[in-house]
Amino acid sequence: MATKDLRFFDLPEAERLPDGHPRRGMSVVAALSEWLIHTNRRLNGSWSQRYEHGVPVTDLELVEADGTTGTCVRFLPDKALRSRWSLTAGDLARWSEHWPDLTARLDDQRDGEDRSGW
Repeated sequence: MATKDLRFFDLPEAERLPDGHPRRGMSVVAALSEWLIHTNRRLNGSWSQRYEHGVPVTDLELVEADGTTGTCVRFLPDKALRSRWSLTAGDLARWSEHWPDLTARLDDQRDGEDRSGW
């Protein structure tokens, strides 16, 4: 996640996201975040790794199995982005409806009050 996702970056024939934007991979989200924690749960093993401004700051860390599979990405957008953009639970709901298997949750803690949308 600390480098461009070469499977999709700058390939004109790459499949577009449902919103019409090109795929860029998680490296962009990681680079634009103060921190990002990426957790992968698989049947044959699970791991997690923390990034700060797109750079890994931990090794892959084993995660205890909990019977689930999937990927969880938690991140804090860079302060410069947070001051110019105010994401709402409604925004997140609209964007994520394009992916029926995606569960998204917004935990807005800007003023200490939890305004989680879903």
